[in-house]
Amino acid sequence: MTVLERLQLHTQSDDSALLADLIESAQSAIMNRRYPYGDLPEKFDTRYNDLLFRCALDLYNKMGAQGQLVHSENGISRTYESSWISAQLLSEVTPLCGVTK
Repeated sequence: MTVLERLQLHTQSDDSALLADLIESAQSAIMNRRYPYGDLPEKFDTRYNDLLFRCALDLYNKMGAQGQLVHSENGISRTYESSWISAQLLSEVTPLCGVTK
């Protein structure tokens, strides 16, 4: 099952363009965390597909409150990271660095 199909299943959304955009944003966040010094590869590393799905779902669930830092109402509090994807999810990405020559 593709990441898009999984996202459609979990969100019950028929808006493929929106979901594809969320996947692209999540992929960009993962790639920038994986390769912090640039030189991004052409192809996405498939070992991060499950994380890609979870990051895209995280973005979907925060829609309408993107980038929200604090919100309290009726005893419910919300605080989001500035990246809009939970830091806990992005901490699963192992940065790849090289050695200077």
